[in-house]
Amino acid sequence: MTSTTVTPLAPAAPRPPASSIDTDRVADLIGQLLVELGEDPERDGLAETPKRVAAWWSDFLSPGSAPLATRFTEPHLAGQLVVVGGIGVWSLCEHHMIPMNLQVTAGYLAEEEVVGLSKFSRVAKHFAGRLQVQERYTREVAEHLAGVIGREDVAVAVRGLHLCMSMRGVRMEEARTTTVHSGGRFSTDPALAQQFLLLATSQRNAA
Repeated sequence: MTSTTVTPLAPAAPRPPASSIDTDRVADLIGQLLVELGEDPERDGLAETPKRVAAWWSDFLSPGSAPLATRFTEPHLAGQLVVVGGIGVWSLCEHHMIPMNLQVTAGYLAEEEVVGLSKFSRVAKHFAGRLQVQERYTREVAEHLAGVIGREDVAVAVRGLHLCMSMRGVRMEEARTTTVHSGGRFSTDPALAQQFLLLATSQRNAA
């Protein structure tokens, strides 16, 4: 089962830097949660769990800063469509705080400059390191890449596996959600948009 959405969302609330997270307090809260779930946080196997969970939250909320522009002059590539796929990141659904796996494909039109390919995966990881919804994540990645590239000619497609759909409710293990954000010529040129979607789909199927 696959669903596709381009629903606009409000921006996420600003999040505190990981350096401001009180890991001792978080560990204490996790210990309290274990008690409320009928567990003994002092038993073997759980004694260090609150600290481990607190450390993971601090690490998860420290994905690194989003990269700034790094462009290389390549005049002979002007007008070429560049599509980067095979980028996989994990984030957390902000509705249930359950993981979601996001497969990201990004495309842009080169105009005498190209962008270092490592920037795409770093941007994808940066915006995944927070409580998210896939729709907003797709837009945030696209808007940041537009800033890196210096133009609005950017398209991003994200295909997500949401464990909140696989593990709870009707448990749709095979359900996937696809979101697309298109800007500049990708939003005004149907042929270009279709070419990007075809390449995004072929890269995903080849993975």
